[in-house]
Amino acid sequence: MQREIRAVVTAVIILMASGCRSTPQAQSGGPSFPPVPVSTGKAAEESVPIDLESVGNVESSSTVEVKAQVAGPLMAVRFAEGANVKQGDLLFEIDPRPFREALRQTEAAVAKDEAQLRVAEANAARSRAQLKNAQAEATRFEQLSKEGISTRQQEDQVRTAAEVAEHSVRADEASIESIRASLESDRAAVEQAKLNLAYCEIRAPISGRAGNLLVHPGNLVKANADNALVIVNQISPVFVTFGVPERYLSAISLQQSRHKLTVEASPDKDSRQTLQGTLAVIDNTVDPNTGTIRLKAIFDNRDDGLWPGQFVNVSLTIATRTAIVIASEAVQIGQNGSFVYVVKSDQTVEPRPIVVGQSKAGKVIVEKGLNAGETVVTDGQSRLFPGAKIAPASPPAAAEVK
Repeated sequence: MQREIRAVVTAVIILMASGCRSTPQAQSGGPSFPPVPVSTGKAAEESVPIDLESVGNVESSSTVEVKAQVAGPLMAVRFAEGANVKQGDLLFEIDPRPFREALRQTEAAVAKDEAQLRVAEANAARSRAQLKNAQAEATRFEQLSKEGISTRQQEDQVRTAAEVAEHSVRADEASIESIRASLESDRAAVEQAKLNLAYCEIRAPISGRAGNLLVHPGNLVKANADNALVIVNQISPVFVTFGVPERYLSAISLQQSRHKLTVEASPDKDSRQTLQGTLAVIDNTVDPNTGTIRLKAIFDNRDDGLWPGQFVNVSLTIATRTAIVIASEAVQIGQNGSFVYVVKSDQTVEPRPIVVGQSKAGKVIVEKGLNAGETVVTDGQSRLFPGAKIAPASPPAAAEVK
């Protein structure tokens, strides 16, 4: 019995020893993970702008409500709704017939006045000739009176005739002045009639984009009515108004006095296509309710990328500084905040928490956590884990040109 017990114990010890020896073999022969293909990029030290982010509103540089200046039936519309128009382009036509007739009447009145003026001037010339003759007769009879040849009656008759001739000249001159005043009035009426006739063609006061048609042909329009026929907005250039905290007012004013500050606007926050303008106006008051100062930037907007009334994301550059930047795709979000996978010298990765700043044009500023020259993973992070081996991803093959 004791021999059997010793044999069993010996067998158990041998099995346990063999099991302990097989454990490291099993571990060493276990599966290994292949390198993960990823894209990488380096953290670089660059000069980056210091931007103030805000939300702005697009305003047209000029807005005009086109209204009729004469009353009448609207005959035709000579533009397409929503189309670009140039200053002076014909937009509307009002029935011109009543205004043409009024012009003919005033021109006829001018012709009549001119004829009356010629008659009055002829009468005045005759009266001056009669006055000259009467004055000569009066002088001659005055000399005859001194010599005692003429009678007193003859002297009185000659003197009276001279006075009558003088009053006739004054009357003719007054008539001429009256006719000339009437002529000037009628000529002014002609100019007004011509102006009213010109108002029958309503032309674009500015270059811009026409809005919706507000009055259609066939309707009777009134002169200088409250309702506009169409609204034209000048959208090249355009203004973008936005607010920034008042604590930046001193820095903005100082930099604006040195050079024009650059302003960027984009309709979509994630859009990489932005429009560039310059700061044009700094408001003269701070809003006490919001503690912000209103700014206005001007954009050429030649491609019609901005529309009046549109809300856009605005970035105002007030200065530049040197900072560490990486591609935005490298930044990951974890439970403890932002982090990146940093590539070590042995081609393994380790997650490293970072503090990020502003992002712009596909790059993000790293305020803390990275040094210039370190390599980070920019694509393929979903398959990574601490200590994972990586391999640079093969670039896509260029398409063969046939």
